[in-house]
Amino acid sequence: MSLKVEKLEKGMAKLTIEVPAEDFAKAIEVAYNKNKKKISIPGFRAGKVPRAMIEKMYGKQVFYEDAANEIIPDAYEKAYNECEEEITSMPKIDVVQMEEGKPFIFTAEVALKPEVTLGEYKGITIDKIETTVTEEEVNEEIEKERKNSARTITIEDRPVKDGDIVTIDFEGFVDDVAFEGGKGTDYPLTIGSHSFIEGFEEQLIGKSIGEDVVVDVTFPEEYHAEELKGKPAKFNVTIKGIKENELPELDDEFASEVSEYETFAEYKKSVEDHLKESKAAEATTKKEDAVIAKVIENATMDIPEAMLQTEQRGIVNDFSQRLTMQGMNIEQYYTYTGMNEEKMMGQVKEQAERRIKTRLVCEAIVKAENIEVSEEEFDAEIKKLADQYKVEPEKIKNEWMDEERIKEFKKDIAIQKAITLVTENAKEA
Repeated sequence: MSLKVEKLEKGMAKLTIEVPAEDFAKAIEVAYNKNKKKISIPGFRAGKVPRAMIEKMYGKQVFYEDAANEIIPDAYEKAYNECEEEITSMPKIDVVQMEEGKPFIFTAEVALKPEVTLGEYKGITIDKIETTVTEEEVNEEIEKERKNSARTITIEDRPVKDGDIVTIDFEGFVDDVAFEGGKGTDYPLTIGSHSFIEGFEEQLIGKSIGEDVVVDVTFPEEYHAEELKGKPAKFNVTIKGIKENELPELDDEFASEVSEYETFAEYKKSVEDHLKESKAAEATTKKEDAVIAKVIENATMDIPEAMLQTEQRGIVNDFSQRLTMQGMNIEQYYTYTGMNEEKMMGQVKEQAERRIKTRLVCEAIVKAENIEVSEEEFDAEIKKLADQYKVEPEKIKNEWMDEERIKEFKKDIAIQKAITLVTENAKEA
């Protein structure tokens, strides 16, 4: 195989890849063997038709497309590894020559890693990030735990009030006609949750068990069902049960039940300490993000469109995989949300551009500062990973990582060192 690299405008390059004629001939033979069972010619049993007979009937080119698909992936991978330029996009393939007895030639148009010119990256000034924990924040956190520990009790001697959990039957009508999806039986509804149409829940306050209520509402203009947008509606509602959450007292007993502490004072102090740790970690991330944003702003680089599109597609694919793990595919998501691939690509464009620029400036800082990763630093990060997955570090190094992954892992460590360097040198105004 031979490779020729031609640099194009806007950070693109064209790789011309030539595969020897004998390799193309082998690929045609592979394509024939894969397809011969599908081809039927009178006088021959299935799978026994000679290649020469098939080519005579359907033309020499009958297996060319499959042969090309057989040969291109491996040939491109070899060219990718051989190319001295750093390729940053998926290739756009174009077959130039495909004829038996001659070399198979194709081109791959790709984006190259752009040059980065760093501006100021040390001594960056950013807005001060607040890390103080207030009494109100501590009390809010305790109140969340208090609500989580509430017990539900059945109410029989009073009407509905805000915050109650009511069990209802309901049926909705627009212009006195019942509409699809507007009926429910034994439905649990928390008053004040705003899970129903605006104004629905408030009209149940003050009503008692067994009471029939007519609720008047108007569907919002942005409602998902086209036929109901902006329409006034009536709901016939029957209140079948009332429950409320009874909150525990904020005392030592509560503290011992929800934590490892025996007194409420100790528990409250632990909540404050946890919030301080969380805010400090959050502040570090925010500071890093703010500093890198300034470094990007001070740097210059031209991102090839193909590189950006590859990153966008990667983000969408990651999202699609997460949906699959939740039991939904991307097509279903598009149907439910009114999205499509084009809109989704547009939605993640800014995120993709930020990711690319962040990595490029960090790699440029690594180079400018001659940042290296020692074996001790590498082992320390492997140890963190091993602790996270509860396996031995050697298992990760020997079974989970090949040479290329180790190289990428070390590159990631170096990038984090670059981020730490510029963050520690930053000032807060």
